[in-house]
Amino acid sequence: MILVTGATGTIGRALIDQLRTAGEHVRATSRHPADAHLPADVEVVRADLGDPADMAAAMAGVDRVFLLSTGPAIPEHDAVVARAAAEAGVTRLVKLSSGRTGDDTATDPIPTWHRAGERSVRASGVPWTIVRPLGFMSNALHWAGTIRAYGAVHAPFGQGRMAVIDPRDIAAVAAVALTADGHDGQVYTLSGPQALSPREQTAILAEALGRPLEFVEVAPEQARQAILEHGVPADLADAIMALRATALAAFTSVVHDTVERLTGAPPRTFRQWALDHAAEFCSAAA
Repeated sequence: MILVTGATGTIGRALIDQLRTAGEHVRATSRHPADAHLPADVEVVRADLGDPADMAAAMAGVDRVFLLSTGPAIPEHDAVVARAAAEAGVTRLVKLSSGRTGDDTATDPIPTWHRAGERSVRASGVPWTIVRPLGFMSNALHWAGTIRAYGAVHAPFGQGRMAVIDPRDIAAVAAVALTADGHDGQVYTLSGPQALSPREQTAILAEALGRPLEFVEVAPEQARQAILEHGVPADLADAIMALRATALAAFTSVVHDTVERLTGAPPRTFRQWALDHAAEFCSAAA
């Protein structure tokens, strides 16, 4: 039995599909199981990652765990899950981390949170693998609203490049680490096949959608305010802006061969991702 946390998110959902295809038995955690909308053969249990009793119950009968936690609670949640996994006798724990934890100069919130989580995983005594993607192609979905309304992408740091990766490829690496031997104690940094700027991503999206799109560079302060107006707490807004700013650093533009080396298939391009998700950028009338 494999326990998948973060099961209803982009990566967790893709991982569940891949594990089911491989014939694995999957249990998923959710704070709201009735709203999880997972396949009928996936056992869904109610659990809060910060609640030791919840996680102890979720671990019953589990031998492998995929750990995905987000936000400022990452250190707490990872510590609770790692401890529960150790107490349950789990034999393999795969943590989704951030690529930037491998950059010693990165001291902003997200890599700092994940470094704390990684320490708990390493100290748990459970055989572990850490997966560190540099950035997600799916973050481009944040532009869908302005694309639908104005035919434009509004983003800061227009020239900064990041080697973003399709979440399905992150899931594929996690599936290998969960189901195959030889990955204990390994740290895998993941990227897509090409480093792209928001301006370049906008051009690729325009081709995929078959319509012209304008890229409008906005000041970081304006971008932060837009995040706050969507109800995001200030500390998380600051973390998101710090993450966006990393596109200006050389570390996040490095292309890694990890996906193809571990899965045997090259990582998907941003063009492939855009074509697969084109409908999400179109209005209801389109």
